[in-house]
Parts: sequence; structure tokens; C-alpha cells
Amino acid sequence: MRRYGIVWLVAALLALGSHQAVAASTRMVQDLDAGWRFVRQDVTEASQTQFDDRAWSRLNLPHTWNASDGDVGGTYYRGAGWYRRTLTVPPAKPGARRYLEFDGAALAADVWVNGVHVGRHEGGFARFRFDITSYLKTGANVLAVRVDNSKLADIAPLSGDFTVFGGIDRDVRLVTTAELHLDMLDYGSSGIRFRQSEVSAQSAELGWTARVANDADRPAEVTVTVHLRDAAHREVATVAQTATIAAHAVTPVDLTTTLAEPHLWQGIADPYLYTTTVEISVGKAVVDSEDLQIGLRDIRFDPTKGLILNGKPYGVHGVDVHQVMRPGMGPAVSPADTEDDFKILQDLGVTGLRFAHYQHPPGEYDLADRLGILVWTEVPNVGDLGPSDGFAANAVQQMRELIRQNENHPSVMVWGLGNELHHAGDPQFSLLDKIAAVAHEEDPSRPTTYANCCGPVDQAQATHSDVLGANVYFGWYGGDFNDLTPWYQTSVKLMSSQQGLGQQGLDKPLAISEYGAGASAIEQEDPPRRPKTNSAWHPEQYQALYHEAAWRQLRDLPLWGTFAWAGFDFPSAGRNEGDHAGINDKGLVTYDRKVKKDAYFWYQANWTEKPMVYITSRRYAVRNIAGVDIKIYSNQPSVSLRLNGVDEGTHDVEDHVATWHVDLAPGHNRIEAVTPAVSDVIDWVYQAPPPLPDDRMKP
Repeated sequence: MRRYGIVWLVAALLALGSHQAVAASTRMVQDLDAGWRFVRQDVTEASQTQFDDRAWSRLNLPHTWNASDGDVGGTYYRGAGWYRRTLTVPPAKPGARRYLEFDGAALAADVWVNGVHVGRHEGGFARFRFDITSYLKTGANVLAVRVDNSKLADIAPLSGDFTVFGGIDRDVRLVTTAELHLDMLDYGSSGIRFRQSEVSAQSAELGWTARVANDADRPAEVTVTVHLRDAAHREVATVAQTATIAAHAVTPVDLTTTLAEPHLWQGIADPYLYTTTVEISVGKAVVDSEDLQIGLRDIRFDPTKGLILNGKPYGVHGVDVHQVMRPGMGPAVSPADTEDDFKILQDLGVTGLRFAHYQHPPGEYDLADRLGILVWTEVPNVGDLGPSDGFAANAVQQMRELIRQNENHPSVMVWGLGNELHHAGDPQFSLLDKIAAVAHEEDPSRPTTYANCCGPVDQAQATHSDVLGANVYFGWYGGDFNDLTPWYQTSVKLMSSQQGLGQQGLDKPLAISEYGAGASAIEQEDPPRRPKTNSAWHPEQYQALYHEAAWRQLRDLPLWGTFAWAGFDFPSAGRNEGDHAGINDKGLVTYDRKVKKDAYFWYQANWTEKPMVYITSRRYAVRNIAGVDIKIYSNQPSVSLRLNGVDEGTHDVEDHVATWHVDLAPGHNRIEAVTPAVSDVIDWVYQAPPPLPDDRMKP
């Protein structure tokens, strides 16, 4: 969404008014990720300029202090940590403004410059900035940052089935602008709000609001110009508006135009993006500028058809994901790690993702735009809502940040109010209504949603959003695989019978926001028995059976989205189950991304058109029974099986599955699944069990 690196926009003297002159300004973005000192403890005097931090660790950002204890289970460090570094700055040009920008710091961050406290940000997952112009001096400056990931009563989340990593776990930079610039203090946003309406193949109504800030002591006459370029960099629209910006004020400047025959953003089939450049000029000189990538699309939600993209029903299927993480790194990952995750998800065939349970890093939204993946994104109201006015204020702040920072992304389809509130009454319901009202105020074009759990869809928690999601785990935490369809039918009746709603079926569009089962890639049982959810035994094969049954029921329902929990295993310190404490193992891919579990390929067979074939239970590689069933997933019409070079016949692939019963030979066995387009090969070993002792062989 932004151009990072060092960007010089202009270097000249500007004429203002009749013969007044102001110095040219620049926008420069300086990466501040390198060269920090760190200690994982609370050191009050660390804010002081002369504090000696030479004994602290040296590190680069992003960083989390829970890299070693955040994914091993049990108690992990939740408290304060300190970061310090020297920032050397050249002499400032007249009128230049300097902003310290954090893409995130969990959960609360206090910042000092040269021993002076410049601000505090509460909330661990949103971008924030401080104007540090008046605190800097030419030459060396000392930055000190105290970050705290304690459970803080006024900051969401208060609970949740995930590890709350602490630290400056996203990028930091220094941004230098002119006196006249796009608003840098607008809830961490770009200062540009893009709107689209009446979007069709024939035309689209487009609008921009540029928040122009004037930090000078006198008013300024400016021209705001928007350039719209297509993917081939051809300019397809230009619109300009003049305005007077009062001294030390921010003025929104609105611009509108109609674009004929727009190239629409069509999801994964054609995620077409335009580039829009918003410029602020004084006279003929551009003093500030920002680029955005935008997609033009119309999204509607229908209770009987699901999601409608550009006038046509569009199947939204995918997975829930936490922010990109890695073992020994937590969320302090590289852009390459993020791209790798999205490649795995793209190969899976997702058309939608739910970004659980908080605002994700900017790069994830950018990738969703480019890949055509629709996104449910939400604020971290998980499990519990605090009773204090401070918590309510912070919840509103986090919703405004979520929307202001991400509303220009075409991939974002809904704003999530919360997830699985287990303890709620009138105060909590009132807060949900308040957050929903803020979402509508900020962005009337998108609906709000909520992920309901552990009760009927008409319970009080589920009645505060425009559309709804339900977390259901039939066949894992309770019930049986086939309970999903009856549950849906009951939900339709409940929602259509609510007071004030009509009687024509499901009146509030419904999604399945979570469904899934745990699985260990090293625990194998074929055929599997139903495991205990909190036990150490989570065989991979059971997860595959769960998802086979679930998707066969979900695929034909008029849901606006289905999201399997989860795309990847992830850290959850409170869990001790499966093969690893501290991990929620419901992912289709292991936490280290090294193993795609069988269920991953079940969905790939259902969701992709690129030819694929996959032999299941491949990690159950040593067998002690000769007679085995071989199950193959494929999106091809038929598949042939070879066992040790011998043709076992060709079977039609029915509902993406083909099966054989074969007898393994003693020792090594090679199994090949072959289609005209693609093949798969695995090796199993059959070791006959030793004979029973004589006394057990007697009648």
C-alpha cells in the first residue's frame, strides 16, 4: 500500500501567496529496524538519555521476547521489556515534520525521545505514530521504548486460545514530511480514504477523501490531485480540488469521478488492481504524495445465495489464520515468510481467509489484494469484554484503527466485532452495539460480523452484527460428523423466526467461521478411532475424515463463507494435547510449515483445478498388517494404482476420492497413483508382527 525506502518528493523553494516563500519539503522514510538494545525486564530509569544499556542484548526488529517460551506450553513471560537505540538525524529543512511509525508493538508501548515521554499506544496489532519533531535534535538522539504484554484490564484481548507474544514484533521507521502533508495522525492510516459505489462493468462511482494537515503558522492554498492508473500504468482518470487549509489544522478534501468500463477485481480469477496517486501541491510544486493500490468491486451478502461478487454468487471458502509465525520466532517474521504462507494458501485453493483474532500486519492485506483472496478481519474482543470505560474506549480505538488502516483494501469484505464471548450480559451487549455503530460510521459500505460459539445462533451475543459466523465442531468437541446439516437447518428456523425478521428462510446471512479437528503429523492410526480432544493422541487420519464429512455438508449450503480452523498450527500456551504442549494442532499445515497434512490435500482436490493426486496416510509408513486400504485424493476423473510395479486397476474418482484394498508384500512396498496429468509415489514397509508366545496360541 505504501512506498517504503527513501523517497524524495521535491527539493525546491515554493512560492506561496503573493511573494511569500516556504522551504521545499520532502517525504523520506527511514528504516529503523536495525541496531537496537533490549532487555526483558522492567527498568524504570531506562527512559533516561544517559542510561547505560551496554549490557543489554543487541538485536534487529521485528522481535518478540517470547520467541523461546511462546510455543512450548505452560507459563510464558508476560510483562515489560525495554528497547533502546540511537537515531542520528541531519539538520531539518524548514517546516519538516518527523514521525516515529510502528507497525505494531504488543500490547502497550510507551515511547521516549531524548528522555522525554512522547506518547503511549494501547493495542498490540495496529500501526501507530508519534510526531517527534519537537523532541529531536540534529545529530544523535536516544529512542527508548517500553513495551508491555501483561494482561492489561483496559486493552483487548483479555483472553483467547492463542499466545500473546510481547515486543516490537513489526517494523519501525522514521517518516519525514513537509509542513503540508497527508494526515499522519489519523489512527495510523495513510490519510487517504477511498470509496467506491455503483460498481459494474459499465461504470463505477469513485471518491477519495484526502486529509490534508497544515503544521505551518499560516493558512495555505493547496491543490489536491488524484491520478488513477491501470495495471499497465496508463492514466485513466485525473481529478483535482483546491482548498484552503487553516494553520495547525487538518482539512478533509473530497474528490469524486466516474470511471467508465472499469476493469473489475474478480477474486482469485482476476485480482485486477489500479494504482491511485494522491498529491498535495502548492502552486506547481508537489509537497506530499502517496500511492495506493485499489480494486474495484461490488460485494453483497444474500441470505439465500451467499456472497455476491460483482453481481454473481461467489463461493468463499478457506481457512482461519493467525498472523504469520514460525517456531523460535513467533510473529517476528520476514516478508519472505509471509509470502511463503500465502503461497501455501494459494496452492490450497482458498478464495477467502479469516484473519483471526486481531488486526494482521500490513503485508498480509497487500498479498490478499494481489491474490484475490477475500478477507474477514476483526478486532481482538475474544472471550471476555472488560467492564471499564477504559476498555470500551480502547475497543472503539482498535476498531477505528482497523478500519482506517485497511478500508482501502479490496480484499476486505467484513469487519469483525468479536469472537466467542462466553461471559456476556447487558454491559457487554451495549459495548458490542457501540463498536458496531463505530464500524458503520467509519465504513457504511461493509457489514459487521461476529463469530458465535457454543450456543444457538439467536443467543444474545449473536444479535449485534449485520451478518453472522458460527464456530461449530461437530465430531470433535461434541456431537457427530453428520450433525452439521441438522444444525444448519435448525439455525435457519431460529434466525428466520427472530422478532422483526421475515419468514422467507435465513434472513441474516450466515457463515461457518470455524470448524476443524486436531491432528499430529507423527501420530498415525488407520483406520482411526475417535480421539479425546484433550489427549496426547490426535491421529492425522481422523482430521482427514472430519474434514471430508464437514465439507460434503458445507459445500452446497448458501453460506457467505466457510473457514476451516485453521490453516496452520499455531502457539497457544494453555494447550497440552496432541504431540506438543503449547500448540493448537488443528492446522492443515504444521507450525513449522514442513508438513501439509492429509486434510490439506482433501481441500486442494476440492478447491483447485490444477491437476493433483495425493496418496493419504503416507506417514503411516511401517505397517504390521498386510491387508490395507489405500485412499487417494484427486481432482482428476480417474486414477490408476500400481503396487510394486504391478497394475492394480483404474478407479473412477468419486467425490474426489478413490480407494483400493490391497495386500502388501513383506518388506519394502512402492505405491504409485497415476493419472494422465500427474502422479504420486510413496513407500511403505510391511513388517509382519512376531508370533504370539506358545501359551497364547493354545485354545
